[in-house]
This record gives sequence, structure tokens and C-alpha cells, in this order.
Amino acid sequence: MAFAPIPVRVPAGWPLRSASRAIHVRPHLWHVQATGDGPTLLLLHGAGGATHSWRGLAPLLSPEFRLILPDLPGQGFTRMGDRSRCGLDAMAADLAALLADQGWRPEAVIGHSAGAALALRLAEILPEPPRRVVGLNAALGRFDGLQGVLFPALARLLALNPLVPPLFARLAGGEAQVRRLLDATGSVIDTEGLQHYSRLVGDPAHVDGTLAMMAQWQLDGLLARLPQIALPVLFIVGGEDRAVPPRVSREAAARMPQARVADLAGLGHLMHEEAPAEVARILVPFLKGVL
Repeated sequence: MAFAPIPVRVPAGWPLRSASRAIHVRPHLWHVQATGDGPTLLLLHGAGGATHSWRGLAPLLSPEFRLILPDLPGQGFTRMGDRSRCGLDAMAADLAALLADQGWRPEAVIGHSAGAALALRLAEILPEPPRRVVGLNAALGRFDGLQGVLFPALARLLALNPLVPPLFARLAGGEAQVRRLLDATGSVIDTEGLQHYSRLVGDPAHVDGTLAMMAQWQLDGLLARLPQIALPVLFIVGGEDRAVPPRVSREAAARMPQARVADLAGLGHLMHEEAPAEVARILVPFLKGVL
């Protein structure tokens, strides 16, 4: 197990900073938070997020579970070691290597948005697959029509331009701009959350990592294999999600042998941040095998 000092970029007020550690597993220097006791859960944030997004849910889960919270490559405080490994398959393989290096064998994987796709991919490739997977507003849909052609191409062009991340960070890193971005998700985020997202959006390295992930993200293979993923899967959807329509999870669940959908009316894409207790109320019984 290769440990390193806590990355100096992790600010003093970052949620669960006392649980932070830096772990070098090639090709990345990972920022991971580990906390709690009990069966191991792996929690994966979505594109553009970081470990802070679990700040409300983690304290509700840690009394009964051991939580492993990594920042994805290039995002948050994980230092990206290979910019070409930000697609679904490569990122899942690198996460699997991190888990193997630390001897972590998650009983369940919980993913938000694009993190849900990573959770399902890990269920396919881990030598000891998780027993359950949870997707929170899972981003498992294809873009439709012309948007489906233009958006990935635009992301690739932006990711290739070294001037884009610092320019975006400068223009969008202010709290007013970040508030507009968050409002577009359909969620109402508190001041603390706004400040954390402002810090991330103002960081060119984080923006660069997010753009690299968007440019390389391909779901066709995973979507085609959904009927073969036979473990129990719970999709929790927010009725006000403006980023990923709830129908995306319903359509995915309909193609899977043991998947179901739970609805949380009135909540948006970041529902685990705006109402963590409501999410935990559905999540914990499923993790314990009651549902």
C-alpha cells in the first residue's frame, strides 16, 4: 500500500478532510477519504464533482458502513497521471487497481450521475463484484439527435485546447456564475456547497479533468450489456432533475433483471446534497438487503 502526505491543495475547511489521504497507484495520485466502520461502500461522485458532494450523506452512513470516497482522476484533489485514461473503461480499470492496492472489497458501490455508470462497470470487472449497486440520478442515457453528435465533438475540442480550462475557471469560478450552474440542475444547494463548487470550478486542473472525462466518455458498450448485469440495482431519481431526466433510470431499469427505481419528488440532480436524509431513508434498507 503506497501512502503519501495529504495533498497540500486540500483546503482546511474541506468536508471530512481528517479522513483524507493521498495514495499513489499508477497512473494517478489519488485523493481518497476513508471513514466509518462496517461493510465497505464505495461512493463515486459525478463529472465535475468531488468528495464534498457526500458531506451530508456520509455521516448518515458511516455509523454502519465503512465508506471509501475517491476523487475521480483530474477532479477534486486527485492528480491525473495519464490524461488519456478518463473514459469509462479506463477509469473503472484504474479504480479497480486502487481498490486492489488497498485491499478494499466493496459490498456495494453507490454512484451519482456519471459515477453510476462507473459503478455498473466496476460490477462487471471486479474480481469480487459488489453485491449491490445504487445509481443516484444515473447518467446512463445517450444524447439525442444533433446534440448527440455535436456535444462529444465540442467536449473533445475544448479538452484539447490548453487555454480553455484556465479561461473557464476565470469566467465561471465566481459564486454568482456557479449558483446559476447549480440552479440549472434543479437542486437547491446551501451556501457551504456553493462555496465548495466555486472552489472547484475556479481550479483549472479540475476543469481540465472534467473536460477530459466528458471528451472520452462512451456508454454504448455498457448500455448494450445492461441486461447481463444481474445483481440487485437500485436507481433513485429526483423528480426535478433537469440534468438527467428520471426516464433515463426507468428505461435502464426496465432492461435489467434485478433493477428497480425509487422516486424522490421535488428534488433535483444533486438530491444527495440537498436532502441526504431522504436519500438515506431509501438507500440504507436496500444496502441491508431489506428491499
